[in-house]
Amino acid sequence: MNLPATEELFREDSTLLHCEAVVLAQEEGGGLILDRTVAYPLGGGQAGDAGEIRAGSLSWRFSDTRKSKLHPGAILHLIEGEGPTPETRVTVAIDAPRREAHRRFHTATHLLCALLPYPVDGCSITETTARLDFHTDEAFDKAAIESGLRRLVAEARPVRQRWISEDELDANPGLVRSMSVQPPRGLGRVRVIEVEGVDLQPCGGTHVNNTAEIGALVVTKIEKKSAKTRRVVLGFAQVGAAGSGLSPA
Repeated sequence: MNLPATEELFREDSTLLHCEAVVLAQEEGGGLILDRTVAYPLGGGQAGDAGEIRAGSLSWRFSDTRKSKLHPGAILHLIEGEGPTPETRVTVAIDAPRREAHRRFHTATHLLCALLPYPVDGCSITETTARLDFHTDEAFDKAAIESGLRRLVAEARPVRQRWISEDELDANPGLVRSMSVQPPRGLGRVRVIEVEGVDLQPCGGTHVNNTAEIGALVVTKIEKKSAKTRRVVLGFAQVGAAGSGLSPA
């Protein structure tokens, strides 16, 4: 059975938290495929969304969102047991705090790329941490990185998404920072994220609209993973109990 690609509403507006959809199929293992969704599937280092699918008085919790390997372009909402039957009209609602954390952390990694201009050979973005692995043997200064992040967040720089042609990307190969993941090809265009005056690179993830929305960050770890790899892990910061300082959230 050939299924159409899932319409990815999150690509154009990552603030959308729910949408109406129609069930197309359910793969073995619990992957429910809809004609459209606001749920981002695991990819580009960013974790997938979780949430709930509702049909009338019935509801199904989905614990993760993935790309289908059987149906190119289709997105799986991972549920337990049997889901709604094909052609059922449903509402998809994602976990707002999880999405917000992903948006804030993903944009923060773009700021980190601007502060540390080295090739990236690893990335992970979850609800609680963001990690980038940089291909370099240079030592990193934790205080300098945190200071740079505070400055860029406080500058409240606009964050925009736009599309460029594959020819434009080929003419500017330096836009691609990742050593292991290349932008998808074959569509004739590539989505890029621009942090005004700071960073521009291909990216399919979800982001905030302004760096001020990221909030306070801390560098929780700087680690030497190999002779040529330095890992930086970020966390959100919060005012301590006594209101006297910042601590990891």
